[in-house]
Amino acid sequence: MHRLRLLLADLGLIAVASVAAIALRDNLVVSQARIELLAPYLGCTLAISAVVMGLFGTYRSIWRFSSMSDYLVLVCCTLVIVIGAVTLGFGVNRLQNLPRSLPFLQGLTILTSLVGARVLLRLRHAARSRPVQLMVEHPAMTGESVLIVGLSRLTELYFQAAQEMAPRSLRIAGILGRSERHAGRFMSGIAVLGTPEQIHGILREQEVHGTQVDRILVMTAFDELSLQAQTALLDIERTTTIRLDLIAERLGLQAPTSRTGSSSPAAGENASDMAFSVAALGVDELARKNYWRVKRLWDVGLAGTLLVVMSPIVAAVAVLVACDVGLPLTFWQMRPGLAGRPFKLYKLRTMANAHDARGDRIADSDRLSAFGNVLRQFRLDELPQLVNILTGEMSFVGPRPLLPADQHADYAARLLVRPGLTGWAQVIGGRQISALDKAALDIWYVHRASFGLDMQILLRTVAVLAFGERTNPRAISNTWDDLRNAGIVKTLAPHSGSLPSEAPAAFDGPRFAA
Repeated sequence: MHRLRLLLADLGLIAVASVAAIALRDNLVVSQARIELLAPYLGCTLAISAVVMGLFGTYRSIWRFSSMSDYLVLVCCTLVIVIGAVTLGFGVNRLQNLPRSLPFLQGLTILTSLVGARVLLRLRHAARSRPVQLMVEHPAMTGESVLIVGLSRLTELYFQAAQEMAPRSLRIAGILGRSERHAGRFMSGIAVLGTPEQIHGILREQEVHGTQVDRILVMTAFDELSLQAQTALLDIERTTTIRLDLIAERLGLQAPTSRTGSSSPAAGENASDMAFSVAALGVDELARKNYWRVKRLWDVGLAGTLLVVMSPIVAAVAVLVACDVGLPLTFWQMRPGLAGRPFKLYKLRTMANAHDARGDRIADSDRLSAFGNVLRQFRLDELPQLVNILTGEMSFVGPRPLLPADQHADYAARLLVRPGLTGWAQVIGGRQISALDKAALDIWYVHRASFGLDMQILLRTVAVLAFGERTNPRAISNTWDDLRNAGIVKTLAPHSGSLPSEAPAAFDGPRFAA
């Protein structure tokens, strides 16, 4: 109910901003007759706004902790709202009586009102808060995932310190707040997952999403937590390898202690004896290609257009998903993206809950519904990834993002470009080929990316949706030959296949941002 009020508040701001835009257009004169003439367009604006704000989830952010990332999302929302309102208004009455300058003025006033309201609340909260000085050590972070307990100004300062001191080596899995009314909302772009009392279920849910929590950092006095929360946290520390850090004992960033006795291989260990030479790809030359800028502009324009045009389809599918598997409508997993930076990949839910009422894991085959199977077959479950494309986390064409456990260091060259909604490996190999062949196809795309190749992949994707997946062994063989001739393939150990052995080329991590 509280999030609904926030959504209505945003819609109210948009309505007031639209009227203000009319007033600016008419030299600060607002008449009832003028409002009535533009009522259809204003109605289209509010209808599109409700869909867009719901899709982007802007109503879930905590306004007094809003950040630059929240404001950038509002910029995208405003752009989509104005384009959508003009498109829908043209279909309703061909924009009758609408001045040409009004949409431009409307965009400015909407963005000003949405961002201004959040900035004012942030300033008001900052004025009421006592200043806190945070001393930060300088540890050597090793890529851990941290779950935060506590929702306060100190938590926000910790996020700022983590962003400056360890932007790539520290991942914030989420926040546990004291009250359930904050669950599902965001602080500085980090989701509030629930309360400390629910930590066992939250850790199981994070495991389903592909996130392994390494450390729990309590940002409040431990004795201020409820007895149930204290017991749950101590139980996690005693029965798992997750480390529990108390802010009263350790203030700031700190490297995790080494753990011994673990038999499971670490993510990023060699999946095979084959790897790919980044140096042979000619990264500097690839980075200078003008096509990457054109590709990004094309991604933004097409994603924004599809979000507007397909909004009725998205709404209809969302209703069917809600009726089929219930709420929430979307499912997300952490995936490594451009340069290995993690991001949340969203899909529409096609399965029931991962655990039953007793907390036992349900087999995937029993969770998939008939309607969910149809969504997967036609890739409709991936419609929310249009938002990932619009925000720059993905592209329409590129290597499909893998789970962190499946993204091995030997195949890290596939992270040199943004992951894609579809890719060369999907249209040539499908789902049945080996991880090595899939990596080869993805890295071949990085090597050969062009507008013509992207168009070919998109056309082949349409054929896959219409006729199903087919593996093309000849194309896979040609891909290997091309990579071998370019010197991109390297052998880490004696290999029984036909690929030649070569001296390994040093790989110091992805450094090409398309």
